[in-house]
Amino acid sequence: MTDTARPCGELTLRTLAMPGDANAAGDIFGGWVMAQMDLASGIRAAERARGRVVTAAVKEMAFDMPVKIGDTLCVYTDIARVGRTSITLSVEVWAQRYLTHTMEKVTAATFVMVALDAAGKPTPVPAA
Repeated sequence: MTDTARPCGELTLRTLAMPGDANAAGDIFGGWVMAQMDLASGIRAAERARGRVVTAAVKEMAFDMPVKIGDTLCVYTDIARVGRTSITLSVEVWAQRYLTHTMEKVTAATFVMVALDAAGKPTPVPAA
């Protein structure tokens, strides 16, 4: 891990970047990284909502560095705000570089998830 920075939030998802997730140069597709962020947000928000959630918005996402084949992608989530039916999460992605202990921050974004009832309508998030 770099000396100056540490991940914020709870480690919610770890997965391996595979050749099928990469372009010809060996860089992992940004869409794949974003999909892992969405999965992690859904896991964390569903736990908090105690039920079904969907992604309502993704705010400001930029890639600071690439993810390479063989890196372990680590997605950290932090619940920033709970509204009446929504949960806002700060999401950070770090890459543990292949066969090292080096961790580098790849990207971050804010995800807004909405709790749904059995009919698919927004429903209040239960009190903590």
